[in-house]
Amino acid sequence: MDDETGASPDAAKNEQSDGIFYGWYIVAAMFFATFVGVGTRQGFGVFVKAWEDDFGTSVGLISVAAGVGWAVNGLLQPIFGLLTDKYGGRRVMIISITGLGLSTIAVGLAPNVYFLIGMYGFVLSATSGGVFPTPMSSVVSRWFMRKRGTAISLFTAGGSAGGMIMVPFAAYLLIIADWRTAWFVMGGIMLLFALPLLAAIVRDDPSDMGLEQDGGSGRGANTDETDGHLSTPITISVAPLESGRWIDSFRSLPIWLLSSSFGVCGITTAIISVHFVRWAASEDISAGTAALAFGVLSAINGVGLILAGWISDHMPRKYLLTLVYGVRSIAFLGLIFLPGTAALWTFAVLGGASWLATLPLTSGLTADMYGLRNIGTLNGLAQMSHQIAGGTAVVVAGVVFAIWGTYNLIFGAGAVLLVLAGIASFAIQERKYSIRYQHPFHSNPVDVPVPVGSAGSDGD
Repeated sequence: MDDETGASPDAAKNEQSDGIFYGWYIVAAMFFATFVGVGTRQGFGVFVKAWEDDFGTSVGLISVAAGVGWAVNGLLQPIFGLLTDKYGGRRVMIISITGLGLSTIAVGLAPNVYFLIGMYGFVLSATSGGVFPTPMSSVVSRWFMRKRGTAISLFTAGGSAGGMIMVPFAAYLLIIADWRTAWFVMGGIMLLFALPLLAAIVRDDPSDMGLEQDGGSGRGANTDETDGHLSTPITISVAPLESGRWIDSFRSLPIWLLSSSFGVCGITTAIISVHFVRWAASEDISAGTAALAFGVLSAINGVGLILAGWISDHMPRKYLLTLVYGVRSIAFLGLIFLPGTAALWTFAVLGGASWLATLPLTSGLTADMYGLRNIGTLNGLAQMSHQIAGGTAVVVAGVVFAIWGTYNLIFGAGAVLLVLAGIASFAIQERKYSIRYQHPFHSNPVDVPVPVGSAGSDGD
């Protein structure tokens, strides 16, 4: 019998027996949705100069649209996390990407900068938060444990692919048509392709398809088929810092270290996403060349992101997180001390090696240490830190540039903050608190009868 979403558990088990875990199909669908959604948002900077000319406004005021957008997106992340924990990520993502596609089209209708601030800053940014990353990382964490870092990095790489393809594509549309056409086209891609793909493939939990994390067989010999409960007690894994209420997680230090360092990630990625093309223009580099460099950055990041996710499944994640922040700090210093073109391509290489790699590492560490009971909410709170810090930085960077005509002060501050973020990441006691280092793969075991696929079970 098919489940309520139309998927057949028997078909999923057949795929499983053929060696293809259904979770990887979900990762693929999320990759494409991230490719379109994140790629479109990363293209914001391509249009700044066109909006300056068309609306007769300043970089600082246009930056408000992006800054408000980052803040609104961040403020709503915990709410999307709560909704994901309560109703499932699939519903949240389907509704949100519908709104994202429609609001993207609406941006193309903007008559002035104030409409742009309202539509992009509030509506589009709010709906995008219901797609990526909180609902996605939370769903994937439920499907994977042993390959959690790899799985999260793979769908996150969709953002890198989006930057590599969607940003130059947006610049191309701007050249051959105009900025309005570009936003119409990007919104249409979301509604015609990404929305149906998420609806058809994504499922909230492996138990929805009679499966278990990492490809287990859903119902084993100890299952009572009449009521869906295990007939004999089993030992379930509880992450060392897992608690019944999400707020209790903040009584421990690791969540603060992760959230604060992720906030620095937000500051530095937001500045580059919005101001990179404008910085290039201040260095007499064309928008097309800057967009190409950002595409190269995204290509390098795609490879580095997947590699980092895979490596993190075989070693402590905090070491890679520390390395990522360190490399990005060097990239920011390059923007200050190297001449224009050299700075552009140096940042494309070093920035690309560290661009989105923080997400799978941060989300993976959170799930490893705090379990799955409140993973949506905790991921949402971390993302809130990321987005609000990033939104504030975007506005500050725009104001600083408007006053002094240079981004050097902003880039220097970013480099210092990245060093501090690396120190905070290194200070996390991963071997003490991660379930991956508890022998034999669990701590605080409790022998209780639990429903198969119960949301209360960590599943690790």
